[in-house]
Amino acid sequence: MKNLNSFNYKWPILLLVLAFSGCKINNKSTNNQQFIVKVMSYNIHHGNPPGYENKIDLKAIVETIKNADADIVALQEVDVNTKRSGNINEAEILAKELGMFLFFSKAIDFDGGDYGLAIISKYPLTETHFEKLSLAADAKAEPRILQMVTVNIPNQKPFVFANTHLDVLNTGNRPLQAKQIVAIANKHKLPFIIAGDWNATLNSTTLSIMDEAFTRTCSNCPVTCIEEGENGAIDFIAYTKSAPFKTKNYSVFSDNYASDHFPILAEIIITK
Repeated sequence: MKNLNSFNYKWPILLLVLAFSGCKINNKSTNNQQFIVKVMSYNIHHGNPPGYENKIDLKAIVETIKNADADIVALQEVDVNTKRSGNINEAEILAKELGMFLFFSKAIDFDGGDYGLAIISKYPLTETHFEKLSLAADAKAEPRILQMVTVNIPNQKPFVFANTHLDVLNTGNRPLQAKQIVAIANKHKLPFIIAGDWNATLNSTTLSIMDEAFTRTCSNCPVTCIEEGENGAIDFIAYTKSAPFKTKNYSVFSDNYASDHFPILAEIIITK
């Protein structure tokens, strides 16, 4: 796939939409001064359900996120104005349908449009940016990025939320990308949550690198991908070990038909 310059997409108009639409965000504080945030990671396969070659079903993606009542969602494999998806802006449509803030980052040019990552959130996002990840082991591999935002929840300390889709090839880039992400996270003073399709199975070198710096929200993680040749747990949500977080619940929506990946949801307790 051809790689040109990357760009960021922000949707500040949604700030006004939410301000006047009466959108309600449930306060999930517990009696002992804890707050629960629901974090989802979802590789949406550009909205194309398995077994349907030319079908795009964003409604199914919207309903999945809505039914899970996710607060912040890391989306991978998002098309913006590509021919294969009907020249629609999938990131913008999903955010608008869910009434959420949006930050899209292009990883590559694809099929007349853009292809990359999106973060959507019920809470305002600031300091939005992305970084290119290493291709040092295989320069011909598809370019990968790490997308980062600062999440601002009322009456809570802000934290960094990151989204990524690591190299699918076993040519050496993936461990290097993991080391780069760890180095980036270590530089941040704020607590750091990382979600995405890591393309790394349990007991892999890549996961070991990530586990040294982050606490995964699952241990014996269920299968998250049903694509032929990749059947296993390869999608994860984790946070820095020093962060004031702990996992309350972790779920995999294995009955979901909308993508070749199952969405995962972690309920994370933020302690003051």
